[in-house]
Amino acid sequence: MEDHLRQWPITDDLAALREHVQSYAVQAGLTGTRLDDLVIAANEAAINVLEHGGGSGTLTVWHDDDHLAVDIVDNAGRLRPDDVPRPRPGPHANRGYGLWLIGLLCDTVSIEQAPGHSRVRLSMSLHPASVGSEAHSDA
Repeated sequence: MEDHLRQWPITDDLAALREHVQSYAVQAGLTGTRLDDLVIAANEAAINVLEHGGGSGTLTVWHDDDHLAVDIVDNAGRLRPDDVPRPRPGPHANRGYGLWLIGLLCDTVSIEQAPGHSRVRLSMSLHPASVGSEAHSDA
C-alpha cells in the first residue's frame, strides 16, 4: 500500500488539490458520479481546514484493492469523532453544510482527534456493487 500513497499540502490553491485527488482517484479506478462525489467531498474538507482548522494541513490519498481513502489533517484539532454524522443544517443556516455534505457523498467518513490536529478520513469503495444501495444512490 505504501506505493499507492500520495500527499499534498492544503493551501489556497484548491483547484490544484482537486486535480490531484481526481487524477489519483481515476488511476485507482474510481469513475463517474462517485469520482465527482469524492472530489467534492475532499474539496469541502480542505475548505474546512483553511477556514476552521488552523489554515493549513495535508491531504493524503491511497488505495488498496477494495477502497480509496483520503485523509485530511488540520493543525487545530477542533473536530471530534462525534462530529460525524452531522445532521442537515436548518434552512436558515449560513454555515455547517460541509460535514453534512461530505457524509452524504462518501461511503464512510470518520474523524480522529489528537492533540494539535484532527484527521477526517473519507472512504469510497472501488467496487460500487459492494456498497449497499441504500448507502449511495444516483437517483
